[in-house]
Amino acid sequence: MHALEVNFDGLVGPTHNYAGLSYGNVASLNNAASFSNPQEAVLQGLEKMKAMHDKGLTQGVFAPHARPDLNVLRRLGFTGNDSQVIHKAFKADPILLRACYSASAMWTANAATVSPSPDTLDGKVHFTSANLNNKFHRSLEPATTTRLLKAMFNNDSYFAHHTHLPDQGFFGDEGAANHTRLCDSHGEQGLEMFVFGASAFNSQLPKPAKFPARQTLEASEAICRLHNLKEASQILLQQNPDVIDQGVFHNDVIAVGNANVLLCHQQAFLNQTQALDDIREAYVGNKQLYIIEVPTSKVSIQDAVSSYLFNSQLVSLSDDKMLLVAPQECQRNPAVKAYIEELIVADNPINQVQFFDLRQSMQNGGGPACLRLRVALNSQELAAVNPEVILDEQKYIQLCDWATRHYRDKLGANDFADPALLTECYQALDELTQLLSLGSVYPFQLEA
Repeated sequence: MHALEVNFDGLVGPTHNYAGLSYGNVASLNNAASFSNPQEAVLQGLEKMKAMHDKGLTQGVFAPHARPDLNVLRRLGFTGNDSQVIHKAFKADPILLRACYSASAMWTANAATVSPSPDTLDGKVHFTSANLNNKFHRSLEPATTTRLLKAMFNNDSYFAHHTHLPDQGFFGDEGAANHTRLCDSHGEQGLEMFVFGASAFNSQLPKPAKFPARQTLEASEAICRLHNLKEASQILLQQNPDVIDQGVFHNDVIAVGNANVLLCHQQAFLNQTQALDDIREAYVGNKQLYIIEVPTSKVSIQDAVSSYLFNSQLVSLSDDKMLLVAPQECQRNPAVKAYIEELIVADNPINQVQFFDLRQSMQNGGGPACLRLRVALNSQELAAVNPEVILDEQKYIQLCDWATRHYRDKLGANDFADPALLTECYQALDELTQLLSLGSVYPFQLEA
């Protein structure tokens, strides 16, 4: 059956800031305490979405979360009305308050794992929100993410939603950032690759020494079970622990796949030669599978991490050709730029590249692929999606106007003491839920 891969990009939230909260993410740590520009960030993201729409691709929109998370602050002992809670938290623990203001839900590659219907035994599209247990500021997300997904994919005949995995490190789950699907076409059965950083229970498997492995083997196995995946549609691989220690905190920082193409670094996987052979053997399609291995001699791990080459989007265009959607940083890095020029003229489906200015996201350690959740949908499933979350010309204009009216152009650490920021955030999101026909999805709406 014919199907499309729809990218649902995260709208950057009104409290987008640089707090350096993500240990193991080099860009996040390097830009801590700088001023952010939420308005520029959301408009950069919208520009990328519009460019994808203009190329004839179906593009969706994923709403941000309400911040700060006041319920968590109250659970941690801060009392009074909303303004008092914020004031007390700012005075007592400004780092904690910054974490509760985090707009990290913008990176929807971490929002959930999605299994398309050709791969599942019940023929439904399955969604499981990631627990994001490794980072406090991200662990606040799964409940709201699940509500948002249910509001976007609100039809039980086609979509199955699961509760996120237990909130514990043994089942650390980072969603689609460690999940890639290879297939002949999006409407046919594919091979879902789950890439884990370590095992919680098997001490024989190697682990990174410096930075944490955010995805466990046990979490990946659980998602396979929950999603009712066909045996032939799943393969589990371990990421190279040495590259995790060099700042490759997710598989999507070192590898990207789409349809019958896997673009990965030479050091992406543990026991790489064997891993790639296993992928070739497990591939269920009939088309040629292109595994493009980028040698360290051409692109170092440091260059890969600083440019986010592998966190580019790889999208299918007509005639079996693909477009690499890359951040501008790839242009600025001589080694990476030279490699991309070589890549698009070589014998493989990737024949175009388009660079985007996503500096606001990149400075927090999130490239083009971080900003999107991929959902393969056939025509019936696409018709069952909430139509208001699909981007068109009018929606783009509405969202740009909405962002310009509601978002600040400068945000620094002291701004978090300002209770007006909370009011601005709530007003913006209340209006957004109407624009996208989401209903009541945020705690402040549900508690009203």
